[in-house]
Amino acid sequence: MRSYLIFTETGPILILTSCASVTEEPLLNWLRHKGVEKFIASEVPLASVHRLYGVPFEVVAGDIERGKPVRVLDFNGHHIFSSFSFAHLGAPIKVGE
Repeated sequence: MRSYLIFTETGPILILTSCASVTEEPLLNWLRHKGVEKFIASEVPLASVHRLYGVPFEVVAGDIERGKPVRVLDFNGHHIFSSFSFAHLGAPIKVGE
């Protein structure tokens, strides 16, 4: 399981996914279905996300373990930005033109 901070045209989202990479088709298809064609994503350390979100993390992680490929953990940009330092994010991955 991985966690990504995804910067979209409508704002940031924090997701959990069973995909090993943000460029895997199940994740890209899920984003396209949500209307997201291009984005910048950075991996967030899973332990940090678990520590910050606690029980909500465990609920969403349970859905991933039961076979859902992607779940949104947070879509509140202010909360996400105040919770994670850019220094702790993985290298940015750009998808789309």
